[in-house]
Amino acid sequence: MKVIASWSGGKDSCLAAYKARQAGHELACLLNFVSREYKRCCFHGIEAKLMRLQAELMGIPIFQAEVTADMKEYEREFKAAVRELKQKHGVEGMVFGDVYLDEHREWVERVCADLEIKPIEPLWGLPARQVVLEFIGAGFKSVVTSCKSDLFGREFVGRFMDAALVDELVARNICPCGENGEFHTFVVAGPSFAGEIRLQETEPILKKGFWEHWFLDIKRYETTEAGSAATAAPTGSSSK
Repeated sequence: MKVIASWSGGKDSCLAAYKARQAGHELACLLNFVSREYKRCCFHGIEAKLMRLQAELMGIPIFQAEVTADMKEYEREFKAAVRELKQKHGVEGMVFGDVYLDEHREWVERVCADLEIKPIEPLWGLPARQVVLEFIGAGFKSVVTSCKSDLFGREFVGRFMDAALVDELVARNICPCGENGEFHTFVVAGPSFAGEIRLQETEPILKKGFWEHWFLDIKRYETTEAGSAATAAPTGSSSK
């Protein structure tokens, strides 16, 4: 089936897209939503251009749509973006990275029914710990880019997801997928990527709002070719 994938740049959307392709689906495009106010990926806090770099390394087109914080407006904007891609690519389904939140799946199923496309949920119902360990075991690498400040300190952003961190989260009774929004990640390398995004300069920043979050501001980075120690010239920098 020809599909598009809901893309946040994080581990769950990445693993879902990876598993969908393994299952034989043709991934026509990544769909990424960016805050209209901040020009960054919603919740993850990653600049739009870094998601475009991920797509470039994956060899898959990415469609980025700006959205508002209002949920009713978000649904309208979401549907408009999917309809555009459905018409352009002739897709029949959409891939999501939900793991266990019923309200998320119910929203996805309702919206996809309105759009007359099939929702594909490769991670649904799997134990959260299993999902993260499968992601790591497949060879993907991701870094924590945002987290709730009432759960984590500034040192948590910038950490890479590994088995030790998974065990640490489980011991604290925190979902290792961050399914409830405890934290978010950014994928920098893996079997879907032709190279690696290496972070050269970052800074933790505390942002206050409805919830206080630590965000990792990625100021400088570079890319390397897969399987090569040689580095390319820095691809860009950012400031918050």
